[in-house]
Amino acid sequence: MKQWYEKLFDNYGKKYDKEIFTQGTIGECDFIEKELNYNKSLIILDVGCGTGRHSIELSKRGYMLTGIDLSESQLEKAREKAIANNLRIDFLRHDARNLPFENRFDAAIMLCEGGFPLMETDEMNFEILKNVTKSIKNSAKLIFTTLNGLFPLHHSINEFHGENHHEGAHYKSETFDLMTLRDYNITTLIDDDGNEHKLECNERYYVPSEITWLLKSLGFKKVEIFGAKIGAYSREDKLTTEDYEMLVVAEK
Repeated sequence: MKQWYEKLFDNYGKKYDKEIFTQGTIGECDFIEKELNYNKSLIILDVGCGTGRHSIELSKRGYMLTGIDLSESQLEKAREKAIANNLRIDFLRHDARNLPFENRFDAAIMLCEGGFPLMETDEMNFEILKNVTKSIKNSAKLIFTTLNGLFPLHHSINEFHGENHHEGAHYKSETFDLMTLRDYNITTLIDDDGNEHKLECNERYYVPSEITWLLKSLGFKKVEIFGAKIGAYSREDKLTTEDYEMLVVAEK
């Protein structure tokens, strides 16, 4: 049986690019470039690449990318966009919990909850971190965003999504479980063929100390965590309870 995150992206390649959270690509890639010291010889892995927006933008800027995703529909859209832009990018279908790479990449990015933290158990989320870690070389950087567990302790998730009302998928939180830091919600969307779907979803929010501990246990020597503002990632943004997402920069 397909999990909700597989159904969600089954036939959503065209609509996905119109979502509000996908509009910050340029600014996000500016931050990634700066973090990688503008070194265009680096080979980057884009985990949960979706329709390839970060891979395509970074490839335009001269970097070498491999994008992986679970959704063939998203990957097809990514490949179409790469061809239209005359770019050579490997867009491959892989499950981030079971990657075939070892010490291959100089850096990895995993942005906008492309896989982590959507898995149904904490162990599966950890498998994603473990597999991405295995895929990158020593001294490589991992840059990713994830849901900030401090946010729902101080704010209503429904109010947050209500304030950001827009075209695309609509999200209604049913319950936030304080014991597991999981939000159980109903997501309603209309797919690329115009069919409506109601999906029962749950997403794991993480507190900064958990992320630090998980990454340190995987051998990362340096873990830095910031607030994540769409399209405007910055080291100046100290993480607060106001940030819906956190931005993590980890170095092996």
